[in-house]
Amino acid sequence: MIRQSLDDDAKEALVALHGDGMIHLAQRPEKGRRLSDMEYRIGSRGGLPGGKSPDSLLTLNAKRIGIEKKGDQFTLWVSEQGEPMHQFGAPITLKLTAPFYVGIGFTSHLPGVAETATVSNLVFENRAGRVR
Repeated sequence: MIRQSLDDDAKEALVALHGDGMIHLAQRPEKGRRLSDMEYRIGSRGGLPGGKSPDSLLTLNAKRIGIEKKGDQFTLWVSEQGEPMHQFGAPITLKLTAPFYVGIGFTSHLPGVAETATVSNLVFENRAGRVR
């Protein structure tokens, strides 16, 4: 996620992978507003192993997701099955002013429920170079 501030309702752009396989590119266009997003679900009939029949729809959980900021444009990047990352869907436009925050967030969407996750192969990259 990339946020204007650390306030709960800060202006922000983010990508997320949900437990059901949905990925999305979302934005909060102004402080205090609701998030709006584009949601994507990737599935296949016959192109993935498993399923009760060749016509079973199977969900593909993306192997990697990323967000790229270029000026005021934010783009979702995806590797579906380990192939090189590629742009997925149209970018969104959101103006953030320096300084802003870049980080990773986790949520269960349920009050009182804590979630845990393991993050690996994390890459932050900027004009000055790549940081792992």
